[in-house]
Amino acid sequence: MKICDLHTHSNYSDGTFSPTELVQEAKRVGLSAIALTDHNNVDGINEFLQECEKCDIEGIIGTEFSTDYKNIELHVLGLFIKKENLDEVNSICEQVRKNKDESNRIMIKRLQENGYDITYEEVRATCKGTMNRAHIGEVLYKKGYTKTVKEVFTTILSKKGKIYHSAKRLDVFKTIEFIKSIGAVPVLAHPFLDLDEKGLREFLNLAKPYGLEGMETVYSTYSEEETLLAKQIAKEYELKESGGSDFHGYRKNDISLATGRGNLVIPYSFCEKLHP
Repeated sequence: MKICDLHTHSNYSDGTFSPTELVQEAKRVGLSAIALTDHNNVDGINEFLQECEKCDIEGIIGTEFSTDYKNIELHVLGLFIKKENLDEVNSICEQVRKNKDESNRIMIKRLQENGYDITYEEVRATCKGTMNRAHIGEVLYKKGYTKTVKEVFTTILSKKGKIYHSAKRLDVFKTIEFIKSIGAVPVLAHPFLDLDEKGLREFLNLAKPYGLEGMETVYSTYSEEETLLAKQIAKEYELKESGGSDFHGYRKNDISLATGRGNLVIPYSFCEKLHP
């Protein structure tokens, strides 16, 4: 069976593989198609597409927008973006990155005020593109403040803690409208990471009129029950199914490209049906 992966990250956001390395790994594991969906960033797309051509893999241009819905951070994937629209996407992403950079600086200053040995410059040096909390967390981990990078997010940089500062995000509905306006496909990423079933249904009732087309029903961290429920809800709301590993390289070393935690299977038919 042909398979795909429609949610991946490179070192242009918080992944650790270059776009070239990402595509080479896709070739190694037998993917027929792969989408690069860096956070609020399309800077790695040219390198990505060049390597896809070399490896004879279908490369899908995407990005993962950080959006706001009732003070909840929801992620919306824009898939099948056309090359001629990359400048438009980049202008939207640039403002998001500026907002994110401001929040990063605030968090690092708060860390310094609380006795942590860390500077903005050393964190900035760890990433090629968009900098976020993962990069700060990795520096803290390497300096011995936690036993794992994951632990940083539940302790020092917890969203409920005094250090965390939320960046101003895009409006989720305007983002969906924008993605539709450029002929791309808006897909709700990993809904059960951010919403319960009731909250998801409430959101979908509002989002459908703005043009939401798809939802991730197959995702690395879903339980079997969550996958079945996601598929049921997608069918009810006439949403196309999408799926992704959310591969980040060693920053999420329990998540492999294409297979997630070992039992992920994303049929190529998802890609075919999502294609505009």
